Formats: sequence, structure tokens, C-alpha cells
Amino acid sequence: MKLTVLTYNTLFGGRDGVDNRRAQAQTELINDLKPDVFLMQEAKGFDLNGSALLYELEQRLGMRGFMAAAPRTGQNVVIFIRSPLQPLSFESDSAHFHHALATLKVSIPGVFRTLTFICAHLCPNGPAVRRREAAYLAVQANPDVYTLLTGDFNSSSPRDPEPVGFHELPPHHRFRYLSDDLRSVDHSVIAGLEAAGWIDIGYTLKQSQVPTVPAAQFIGTEFAHMRCDYMFASHALAGFARTYEVIRSPVTDMASDHYPVLATFEID
Repeated sequence: MKLTVLTYNTLFGGRDGVDNRRAQAQTELINDLKPDVFLMQEAKGFDLNGSALLYELEQRLGMRGFMAAAPRTGQNVVIFIRSPLQPLSFESDSAHFHHALATLKVSIPGVFRTLTFICAHLCPNGPAVRRREAAYLAVQANPDVYTLLTGDFNSSSPRDPEPVGFHELPPHHRFRYLSDDLRSVDHSVIAGLEAAGWIDIGYTLKQSQVPTVPAAQFIGTEFAHMRCDYMFASHALAGFARTYEVIRSPVTDMASDHYPVLATFEID
């Protein structure tokens, strides 16, 4: 079965106060891409008013959403799936993560094994915190099961070029990426996940040099030019990855400060 997966940090769910133009652009983009699975970070306000925004987006996308609430930050994460995928179990973890972690296990017609999707948004406040969060993700890298871990990791990969503009960032923004020597860019979070067995799909498909932040209309904010949005697959799943693309267009230039990432898998 061909499976299309999208991960996207939407910057406050695409809303700037009462201005929802970015949210509308994001919805149109997702409907154009028509992913089977959409893993969303920064679903701000999606837990309010009886989860009205969650239900509204479900209707607009024709997908079912499973939300992990982030009670400390409000930056919820959501996993949306489209039929014929069927949910089997869902778990939410806000105890061990600065924001939240969503884990959804699904069945796929014609595929004997189940597939688990994990949506992560790691802490922006420095690699020491993110390393603790990554420890909870490392133990889920079972090589014999189908698992896909995606999201915003707020981290640079040792396999990527050095982030452009890192040394020009204001110190309070540069700190979020600093290694323990307080001078160079930290790579320990992504390196640790790979050491645990997670496979970086962007790297294996030779697309890892495309940055995901900042989007064109958000240059000069808190980001160096780098890849901080990833898709990691378990060993069993990684061999089915066929395509990987950072979606860069006039729409994604303005819809969020992150660019979305789209991948396809051909799963037996």
C-alpha cells in the first residue's frame, strides 16, 4: 500500500489572534497534498470550546484527529488519519515532554503488521532538556516493528550543513542550539536518536540539506537556517520509504515559520 505522510509545525495552528488566513492557507495546502496521515505540531487552542477547532479541521480535511493536549504550553500535537487506516490505540504524554507526545497505532488494509505514528515537538529551551525528552523516544526504536517518528525536534543533525546564521542570532535565541561547550551547534539530540536505531528518512533519501526553518516570510526571527523537522523510521519501516520532500512554495513561505515535510512509503 502506498502511504503519504505529512508533518507540519503550523505556528499556533495558523492563527494570529482572530486572523485565520494562515490556517486557511494551510488547510488548502493539506487538501491539495491529500496525505493519508498528517502529524501536526502547535495545534494551539484545539483543546478549547469542546475541541471546536479540532472538529472543524477534521471536517475540512476529511480526516480523523487524535490530539495530545499540552497543558503547560497549549501547543498541542495532533495525528490525523484518513480512511482506510483504522485506529487501534492512542496514547498522550505531557508528563515527560515540554509540550506533548502523541502516539497512534493503526491497522492498514492488506498489511499484516500494525503501524505506529509518533508526533513529537521537543522543547525549545536548550539541548539538555531535549536530550531527556529524546531518551523517551529512543526506547521506542524497536527495529522489528513499523514505527514512524516525526515532528519538530528543535535540533540540528550532525549529517547536515552547519546552520546558516547561527552565530548572528541574538544570544537568547542562539542558546537554544548551543552544545555543552557554549560555542558550537549541538548535534547530540539527533545523534542520540540515530544511535538508538531511528533512521533519518531525509538523510537516507538524500534530501537532508534542505532547511525547514525559517520560512521565507519569517526570516529574522529565532531561527538559523537549518533542518529541525524530521521523519525517523524504525529499521523495519525505513526500507519502504520512497520519497521525501520539504514543501517550499509561495503558500508555505507565509503559512508558518516552518516548512512542511512530505514523505511516501510503499508498505508490504
